[in-house]
Amino acid sequence: MRENVTPCTDTAACCCVEIGTVIDNSDCTAHWSGHFSDRATAEVMLAQLSDRAQRAASEPCTVHATFTARGTGVQLDMDFTFCCQAESLIFQFGLR
Repeated sequence: MRENVTPCTDTAACCCVEIGTVIDNSDCTAHWSGHFSDRATAEVMLAQLSDRAQRAASEPCTVHATFTARGTGVQLDMDFTFCCQAESLIFQFGLR
């Protein structure tokens, strides 16, 4: 047993946090990047992730994609802007 630990007696659960301090709708954009051997493969990923984002969104998600040549392949950078931060988090958790 650890010493000098005072049990929580003033809340229903220890270590609870008001959800508004974590999700305050200040960051509704999720970022994603990947490197591919060619643009066609990157475009397939763009379509797949765009579809997943739209399924996580209650309102249409804005998707911005940039293709950049890198060495022998293509870098795909994507921004997904949702109407609320919770949807952005749901989408990001689904990618893990």
